[in-house]
Amino acid sequence: MAASPDNPAPPTTPRRKPGRHRGEGQWAVGHFTPLNGNEQFKKDDDGLNVRTRIETIYSKRGFASIDPNDLRGRMRWWGLYTQRRQGIDGGKTAILEPEELDDEYFMLRVRIDGGRLTTEQLRVIGEISQEFARGTADLTDRQNIQYHWIRIEDVPEIWNRLEAVGLSTTEACGDTPRVILGSPVAGIAADEIIDGSPAIDEIQRRYIGNPAFSNLPRKFKSAVSGSPQLDVAHEINDIAFVGVHHPEHGPGFDLWVGGGLSTNPKLGVRLGAWVPLDEVPDAYEGVISIFRDYGYRRLRTRARLKFLVADWGAEKFRQVLEDEYLKRKLVDGPAPELPKEVWRDHLGVHRQKDGRFYIGFAPRVGRVDGATLSKIAELAETHGSGRLRTTAEQKLIVLDVEEGRVASLVTGLEALGLKVDASPFRRGTMACTGIEFCKLAIVETKARGASLIDELERRLPEFDEPITININGCPNSCARIQVADIGLKGQLVLDGDGNQVEGFQVHLGGALGLEAGFGRKVRGLKVTSAELPDYVERVLGRFQAERAEGERFATWAARADEEALS
Repeated sequence: MAASPDNPAPPTTPRRKPGRHRGEGQWAVGHFTPLNGNEQFKKDDDGLNVRTRIETIYSKRGFASIDPNDLRGRMRWWGLYTQRRQGIDGGKTAILEPEELDDEYFMLRVRIDGGRLTTEQLRVIGEISQEFARGTADLTDRQNIQYHWIRIEDVPEIWNRLEAVGLSTTEACGDTPRVILGSPVAGIAADEIIDGSPAIDEIQRRYIGNPAFSNLPRKFKSAVSGSPQLDVAHEINDIAFVGVHHPEHGPGFDLWVGGGLSTNPKLGVRLGAWVPLDEVPDAYEGVISIFRDYGYRRLRTRARLKFLVADWGAEKFRQVLEDEYLKRKLVDGPAPELPKEVWRDHLGVHRQKDGRFYIGFAPRVGRVDGATLSKIAELAETHGSGRLRTTAEQKLIVLDVEEGRVASLVTGLEALGLKVDASPFRRGTMACTGIEFCKLAIVETKARGASLIDELERRLPEFDEPITININGCPNSCARIQVADIGLKGQLVLDGDGNQVEGFQVHLGGALGLEAGFGRKVRGLKVTSAELPDYVERVLGRFQAERAEGERFATWAARADEEALS
């Protein structure tokens, strides 16, 4: 039976007397009294219940009728965040009260578990974008699609249209089990170790929208991939199942826990456990239950699984998982092999295991629009089987294309400005939402990233090394700045004339997959937005001049002196 304020779990450590010490707010050791406003509003009413109020009250009476705890709290359980009021500069982000930053419009996140879409679904997403979201529809690095400019009056109709084609915004945000990342080539890739799609489906069926898991200490990010390319950023998820071959038991998954970025980044750790496909949902339930029951709820800054894993260590975490939740031992298993490919975005033309092809293509920094999505759906329906995938790198893939139709599809995508054979800069540049819509942001990101791509393609047309440039509008690392070759954290900086302008703190040499690690910060290394193309051109030129044969940027940046990086 699940632990809750009304049903405490049996503790594994001595229970303190009530009132003696508030601890970290862990339910499993008897700390049920809410210790902050977020915990209080979750105790007062489950976030899942706000849907009824949206449908029956708020959508009929308008924005002004929304209760503040619903507006800035529970509505996230259904994928809704208020967006930033237009015209508020980055210097005011941390100064203004929430109600001063709020616009009367919302971002709405559509969850796409495993990145799996049909052309019918994508067409509906495009139609909603054009009718209700002023054409917005961004691809995210968690395989979702995000709208902006959504009015509360339109939300019930948007839900009706999404759900009619099997899509949802349920728990797309909030202190919940968010979208489950999956390999975008699951079930079709010729080199796949194991198809994790059935596990994603079962996790979604059992746990998404389930009140037993709708009040977590904070968000819970998940990934399941059987691809040897390690294509779901497993190292920075709360829980990840990574495809491996067990020497005795065959294909299954290596279990990782405790990854996450933001202002206190930590890479996930292996539990050393091999999990067969049909037991993945049970292991998922065990880990998310540990987070619910033992996760730290006192401070929001420590309310992620990574802090509990760091304090307990992998050995204790696995023991608690086995003894208290699974009630059985897990099988010891091998670590995943390092990927052979540096890129893991599946861009380009690739043969499937059935002889057909999949084609991955790149917009600029995930920025697309509803009209373009509708045209992509038409192309995919004409040239493929009606299946598409989003990726964890802000890209899209069309599946099941016969060899004779590949060239025509590539031509059609290129006509829309969607590159199949993309430059390293188009391929490797990622950007978060930024100050255009995000209330936490300090600087602009999407337009900055798009213009940076264009500038670098013009200035360095011969550059052909894999490179990732991740642009974030604030310190929270939605665009994974710490694990990019060049990570750019938005902040206000001084220009040469002493004026405060938009700029970035620079992180260099981060990586996932091959040699996962966080980038280094060079003391005092900041760059204004206007200077950004010059800086990136300069540091890439030094890399090319100084690198050893076959050396990757991250390896060079780790050994280069500070002068070369400035």
